[in-house]
Amino acid sequence: MFDHVVFGVSDYDASKAFFLKALAPLGIEIVLEGPLGIELSADGKSSLCLFQTEEKPAHLHLAFVAGNRGQVDAFHRAALDAGGKDHGAPGLRPRYHANYYAAFIIGPDGHNIEVVCHTPAA
Repeated sequence: MFDHVVFGVSDYDASKAFFLKALAPLGIEIVLEGPLGIELSADGKSSLCLFQTEEKPAHLHLAFVAGNRGQVDAFHRAALDAGGKDHGAPGLRPRYHANYYAAFIIGPDGHNIEVVCHTPAA
């Protein structure tokens, strides 16, 4: 759980388009956009914030929770369509726990973006 995560991106427009499309299956959308960047959220309780920077940040691993395995699958398809690179197709990761169903994508700045569902299949 987090309140907000903020990080810089090298191409604001490309990153904005990528995250909006890739995370749409989770209901994540723009909450606020202004001169300081963009804030994205699905629940209004936690947010992801992006801003343009020339600095070269270290790669991040961002994991978003999904309500079901279908959302994990939809994220993976949407993220690939948005230009992400596959870093782990949707599937079980039993080394984490028996119901850890996740997919991984490398985003525009090399960040490892994960969507995970912790509940058993319906």
